[in-house]
Amino acid sequence: MSARFYADIALVPGTTVQLPPAAARHVQVLRLQPGDSLSLFNGQGDGTPGSEGEFTAAVARMGRSDVEVTVGAYTPTSREAGRAIHLAVSMPANERMDWLVEKAAELGAASIQPLMSERSVLRLKGERADKKLSHWRGVAIAACEQCGRSRVPLMHDVASLADWLKGLEDVPEDGTRLLLSLREGSRPLAQAASGKGALTFLSGPEGGLSPVEEAAALARGFSAVTLGPRVLRAETAPLACLSLLTLGGAA
Repeated sequence: MSARFYADIALVPGTTVQLPPAAARHVQVLRLQPGDSLSLFNGQGDGTPGSEGEFTAAVARMGRSDVEVTVGAYTPTSREAGRAIHLAVSMPANERMDWLVEKAAELGAASIQPLMSERSVLRLKGERADKKLSHWRGVAIAACEQCGRSRVPLMHDVASLADWLKGLEDVPEDGTRLLLSLREGSRPLAQAASGKGALTFLSGPEGGLSPVEEAAALARGFSAVTLGPRVLRAETAPLACLSLLTLGGAA
């Protein structure tokens, strides 16, 4: 299997293009040579050529810090979940958010919204938030390169839960909003997730969202769901839900 890279540029069969810096570095680290083959994708799932597939390519020139490739044939692929799942998570601390982003990309999340809630340990703003966001986008791209996805999940800017909820539009007619909750009477996830429209899934930090935050989410059209009697870690719970939704037949 040839090396596979994300290139956020126009890819047209028969043209020679310069790879973006990140992809060029990977080609150089692998010590590919002129004539060596690789695969490229540039999609965000917008329906344009390349958004749901990949291109063959061959190294045309290796420079000191730049790499040129000749773009070959385009092959459509079908590796995305059948349903758009948008993940909104209260950020766990340290490397756990990196792990969450990587696995969410592998499991097929359409987008990831990092949130700060009342019980969040990780607090980000300004330049620090921008650096983290850039890093997480790189993590998501690398995960897609590895797992074969041709859509890179959209990484939204870090936001407070309160501001994010206020900015949400009304629930689309075919959409679903689910909140992972420890409250009594929460419906099983598999039961509540029936449907085919886009689904937004909100998961809190260690200890869950506060009662006030849960009430605010419910007022914005979220329904409380449960994964069962066990309490999973903040980085495990949303991934368990995403696995059920994208791999277990619910999507």
